[in-house]
Formats: sequence, C-alpha cells, structure tokens
Amino acid sequence: MSTADRSTEAPTRSKRADALRNQQTLLAAAAEVFVTSGVDAPIREIAARAGVGVGTIYRHFPTRAELVVAVYRHQVEACAEAGPNLLADTASPLAALRQWVDLFVDFLVTKHGLAGALQSDSGFDALHAYFLDRLVPVCSQLLDAAVDAGEIKPGTQAYELMRGIGNLCIGGNSDPRYDPRRLIVLLLQGLRQPQSP
Repeated sequence: MSTADRSTEAPTRSKRADALRNQQTLLAAAAEVFVTSGVDAPIREIAARAGVGVGTIYRHFPTRAELVVAVYRHQVEACAEAGPNLLADTASPLAALRQWVDLFVDFLVTKHGLAGALQSDSGFDALHAYFLDRLVPVCSQLLDAAVDAGEIKPGTQAYELMRGIGNLCIGGNSDPRYDPRRLIVLLLQGLRQPQSP
C-alpha cells in the first residue's frame, strides 16, 4: 500500500467513526424524546435534543418508521452490551443483575411506545425475535453468575424473568398510583438465596 493510499484511508475511517458516533447520539436523543413525548413527537424536538438540524435526521432516517426501528435496535444493543460490562465492573453478580434490570426497564418504557408504532409494520415480529435473541442470553448470563455466586436461588429462566418484568411495566405510564419499579424490586428480592442463620 502506498503512502498516498494510507493517507486517504485514515480520514475515511475517521469520517465513518464520526458519522457512527453522530448517529448514536441522534438515536439516544430520539429515545429520550420518545420516553417523554411519545413516538409521535415532532422531529424538531428530537433534532434539538440531539443538537442537529432536522435535515440531518431525515438524511439518516427518511421516514419515522425507519427512525423508530433504528431507536429500537439501538436500545436493544445498548442493553445487550451493558450486561457483560456490568458483570465485569460491579461488585457482585446480583448488583450487576439489578443494574441491568434497571436498564431493561428503561428500555421497556420506550419499547411499549415503539411497539405500538410498529404493530402495523410487517417487520415487528422480526424485531421482537431480534430483541429476544439479543437479550435473553445476556439475562441468562447475569442469572447464572448470581446463582454461581450463591446470591440467588437456581431455577429462574431468563425469558420468564424478562416476561414478568415486562408485564409489571405495562400501564406504568398511565397510572400515577402504580410504580412498576417498586414491584420489580420485590420480584428481585424474591430471587435471593435465603441467608443461613
């Protein structure tokens, strides 16, 4: 490879990294706006939160459906990547599981709105399968680590825990008297291994 080839390759990689970072920032901003204002929030609100122009959003995502799908995938990936990082960086597997469940709940709050927007889309089933394929193994890894550490009882399956948490989150936004996070804390306490006297 010539020196000229190398000098043009480095800026191209740098541009790609910048573009990817900008897209990640945009998707994170869109997710935040979807939580506070719903998936039908004005694009200008998302642009303002991301610190970009409206045209930038439309350049990346020509339709709202494409933006919604991209946000969904972005959040699934963030939740999937967080599991191993939390296991490595947290004092105990149970603490890592609790923190991951908090992230999962944050995702579910957004997901319910996204799911409603995507129900009529024929790709929703594929997205749901993607969600399960990416997140069930991460939850299993966290549960197994907590069992191996003697912090929780064996026998809880990742899918059933995630499904239970998802069911507890339904309706959390529409009823101010209902706090799903409090019930999720109780659910996780029920997993704990009894301490010997």
